[in-house]
Amino acid sequence: MALDRLLADPEADVVGLLSTLDHATDRVAIHEVRGELIRAQAHALDLPLVEMAVDWPASNTAYLGALAKALRTAEERFPGLRQLAFGDLHLQDLRQWREAELDKLGWVADFPLWKSNATDLIVEFDRRGHCALVVSVDLEQVDESVCGLDYDAAFRANLPVGVDRCGENGEFHTFCHASPLFKQPIAFRRGTMATRSERFRYLDLEFASG
Repeated sequence: MALDRLLADPEADVVGLLSTLDHATDRVAIHEVRGELIRAQAHALDLPLVEMAVDWPASNTAYLGALAKALRTAEERFPGLRQLAFGDLHLQDLRQWREAELDKLGWVADFPLWKSNATDLIVEFDRRGHCALVVSVDLEQVDESVCGLDYDAAFRANLPVGVDRCGENGEFHTFCHASPLFKQPIAFRRGTMATRSERFRYLDLEFASG
């Protein structure tokens, strides 16, 4: 949705994407989506991808070092680029941390969805025709049974009271596999379910290249 907003903004010039991947597993840190699926998204969006490789779990120092390296790569590809957008909605402490760390690197953080009303954002998500799958859940906040469900009205209606319907507090993470922004949907197969650290439940998606 952050990308959707930016692409619709005549004053914004989106030149690429950035994603954090575990160096050892080639999966997105935290929610375990395979790197090949992230690359497929970038291809479907027709946008170059800068990969921020970390050894996960990473210390704050290691994470920031990887971020600085990734941003240098972005600067080399796109001279003059100094702005990075995030999809955060309302976590003020996280926003302040991002702004402070990027400022040290001479970059500016942008938050195109900041303070968006959750209901309005969800209506826009559905109306625009974006489709996503719940690929990880925090078992301390939601039941493991919701992992693997479509992120749709039925899923959102059955979330426990207090759980953010956009997953802003890390309750769940999703993988967008179809969108009006994509040249074509992302082909995938459902793999196995796994639980890590007795707290997080994951659905392993596999890229179905054809």
